Formats: sequence, C-alpha cells, structure tokens
Amino acid sequence: MLTAAIQNCAVLLLPKLFFTYFILYVTLPKITKDDVEIRTGIFYSTLALLAALLLYRALLIYFIDPIIYSWTVNVPSYFDLFGFLVALMDIGFASGAAIAIKQVRLRLAGKEIERNLIREKLETELKYLRSQIHPHFLFNTLNNIYALARKKSDETPEVVMKLSKLLRFMLYETAKPCIRIGDEIKMLDDYIELEKIRYGGRLTINFLREIDNENEQISPLLLLPFVENAFKHGASESRFSSYIYMQMQLQNRILNFNVENTKENNQRQDINENIGLRNVKRQLELMYKEYNMQVQNEPSIFKVCLTINLANHAKI
Repeated sequence: MLTAAIQNCAVLLLPKLFFTYFILYVTLPKITKDDVEIRTGIFYSTLALLAALLLYRALLIYFIDPIIYSWTVNVPSYFDLFGFLVALMDIGFASGAAIAIKQVRLRLAGKEIERNLIREKLETELKYLRSQIHPHFLFNTLNNIYALARKKSDETPEVVMKLSKLLRFMLYETAKPCIRIGDEIKMLDDYIELEKIRYGGRLTINFLREIDNENEQISPLLLLPFVENAFKHGASESRFSSYIYMQMQLQNRILNFNVENTKENNQRQDINENIGLRNVKRQLELMYKEYNMQVQNEPSIFKVCLTINLANHAKI
C-alpha cells in the first residue's frame, strides 16, 4: 500500500510541476513589465490552471485508480465537482508553496545585491574622501617648501625628504581599511616636525598622548586633517607668536583627540566651509557608529574635540 501511495504522489506531481513552472518562468516575468502583460499573464495562468486540473483528473481516473490501485468498481466521474475542488487545493498548495519559496529566495538575492551595491558605493566614497586628503595635504606642504626655497633655506632638502616619507606612507598605508594607531601617531609626528621647520620659534607646539594600546586599529588619515587645519588656519595666518595644543588619549578602545590653536582672524568662519573637516566628518559617519565631534570657533581660538569608540568600527 505504501508503494502505491508513493506512485500516486509521483504521478500527480506532473500537473503540479507543469503549473508551478508555468507560473515561475512564464507568468511572473510577464506581470513585472506593464498592465498589458499583467492581463496577458493572468489569462494564460488561468488556461494553465485549467489544463493542470484536467490533467490531474485524467491521471487520477484513467491511470491511478485502475492501474495503481486496481479499482474497477465505484469509479468516480471524471467531471466530479468535488474531485476538481480537491485537485484545485492540491495543485494550489503545492504550487503556492513553491512560488513563495522562489519569491523569498529572489527577495533575499535582491537584498544581497542591494547590500553589495551600497557597500561598493560607500567604499568608493571613502576612497574618494581619502584621495581628497592627499592633494590637500600636498598643496599645503608644497607651499611650505616654496616659502623655504624663496628664503634659500638650508632646511629645504630635509623638508623634501620628510615630505617624501609622508607621501610614501599615504601611498601604501592608506589603501588599507585600518592601520595601527601607533603608525597614525608616527605619521602625525612626522608631519608636525615638517611644519616646525617652517615656523621655527614663533610657534609653540605641544602634543601630549596617553595610549594604552598602540596596536589598536584606526581608519588611516583620520586625524591628520585636524592637525593640518590647526597649522593652515592658525599658524600660517598668524603674524605673531601662536600655539597649537594637541592631546590624545586612548583608554579601553575609546579615543579622545583634542586640537586647539590660536588664530588672529576674528571672523567666525563657518565650519562647513572647511573642506578638510567636512571631509573627515563624512569619514566618521561612514566608518564609526559611535563618535562625537565638537567644534569651538571663537574669535581667537579654534578647537576641535573628537571622541570615537574604536570598538564599533563599521564594516563596509
């Protein structure tokens, strides 16, 4: 009896497969186009369902009952209404389940494609933001070299060498999604030494740091714009003695980085006009889920306070 039941299910699978594949590969592709195709798809689906029901009843009456079960008496009529309702429910359940599973798979695949597109877009934007830092930094540093060259300073070759070292870092290290914070600090130290040569004794620089783990990972070139901004809009526009005060603290993967510089421009420049800080703010939005950046733009002092939870680094 079990063998007969299995044979019964296998035979009746034919109309179910016919209707299911018709819906999946004929009707659904049509109804996603326009209203005319929708009406056409519904019409052909109705015909396919009718054909599947007729085939279902034919297999049951003329093959399954007399051959598999060897029923020769009390054979139901081919056009029995109750039999067609049973066939409709059987085909409808099987095809409905198959179509639902197919649609779920398509939806999941579509979401995966969407996530990949978003990730590629964010990666492209992040690379673009980082690439903006390079010419911005290079432009400022070349101005420094130009000023030293005009003075015929003996320090010009040393500045060129330090610039080469920094550009090598930017070329090879910034392609990585993250670097050691110790390497980021070393790059900042090299940049500060480069700027010290230009400003000499009229600029006081303090860079205090308290790091509990120099191997902690951080997005490359994330802190440079703050330091660069302090030199560009502070010391370079100051005619008299000025200072830049920097403080970095890393404790339990929480990074606090403060940069304060004097300025003689008493106009309260809108922070949104600063390309470097606007750039780094967008990088923070892309790379870190928990961060806080506060800007104090006073008549004679400009200060940026940054706090980042490095543990919550976003995976792009």
